[in-house]
Amino acid sequence: MKKVKYISNGGLAFFEEKEMKKLAKFAKEGWILEKFAGLGYKLRKEESQDIEYSLDYQKEADDEYFALFEAAGWIHVCSSGNEIHIFSAPAGTKPIYSDRPTTVEKYEREKNNMGKAALPALISTVVLWLLSVSSNWGWVPDSIGIFFGVLGMISLIILIFTGLPYLSFQYKLWKLRKE
Repeated sequence: MKKVKYISNGGLAFFEEKEMKKLAKFAKEGWILEKFAGLGYKLRKEESQDIEYSLDYQKEADDEYFALFEAAGWIHVCSSGNEIHIFSAPAGTKPIYSDRPTTVEKYEREKNNMGKAALPALISTVVLWLLSVSSNWGWVPDSIGIFFGVLGMISLIILIFTGLPYLSFQYKLWKLRKE
């Protein structure tokens, strides 16, 4: 019988609650989250557990940060890049973010972090694409236009991976403030 299973991540910025519920469902089936793995998760086969998972974003998390969650009943499971952290607790444990102001603060902080990367990516994508198109008008040689086009595509990929989460966090904040 397999002892390890890999499952995909649907996008934490977009489907945080759905992803945490999916991990809890797997835990009830005996597949416990071990760590992040590429664009997904690595689960290990253990005894079935009725646990919940919760996600938090914190750059440069230290021992005090993890101790705070442990005191509230949440155990650190894994982290990605020392910025995205998943915790687990028995079902029914008080959520990490139990009120609107702290939840807003969480998403505001992440939105700002994503925005710091998304804005330069947006500007560079537009500039590089304009430079690439300028070769069609004869303003720059075709080879330079192709070079700018390739750089523009790379910049667009970076924009997608930073801009879409930025928009997702912005939408979550809008919904929270609307309620």
